[in-house]
Amino acid sequence: MATIDLIVLGMLKKEPMSAYDIQKLVEYRNISRWVKISTPSVYKKAIQLEEKGFIKADIIKTGKMPEKTVYTLTDAGEKEFERLMFEIAAKPIHIFLDFNAVIVNLDSLTPDHQKLCVENIEKNVISLKGYLEQNLREKENIPEIPETGMAVLRQQLVLVEAIEKWISSLKIEFSKGRSENGEYPSTAH
Repeated sequence: MATIDLIVLGMLKKEPMSAYDIQKLVEYRNISRWVKISTPSVYKKAIQLEEKGFIKADIIKTGKMPEKTVYTLTDAGEKEFERLMFEIAAKPIHIFLDFNAVIVNLDSLTPDHQKLCVENIEKNVISLKGYLEQNLREKENIPEIPETGMAVLRQQLVLVEAIEKWISSLKIEFSKGRSENGEYPSTAH
């Protein structure tokens, strides 16, 4: 997947590191919350990028520590990084929200279950908003946090706030639009 390639190449563009270090940075920066990337995919991706000649592996041994493989970007990797930056930036934007699969099927549930599903989604949105607000507060005055990382956190907060408003309007629409049998109106238009 091009997105994972870009994440890995981008980290290696800044400094050489092991797949373990890349994976830890993905965790620390919470990148997996915004981009589909998992721990196994980081390790697999490092091997694939090396096979393609985009990164080079060096075995390093420091003191009594076990050997580790440290990756560096090659010239071809630099070019691939730039190509991916422009390719991905030029793609149409798609926002996939897993809970939309629930929304389009609400009319297949009883009114009580419909309400419960919407409330569960709302709780998760509120939880995510709290996490983002806390994360922003904790990181806003730390100079080592890249401004680009803070921009993504602010972007996610804006999106969550928009979803929160949407859920409120959905609940109002549903409460007004319940049919005689008490069900929410069909969500398929």
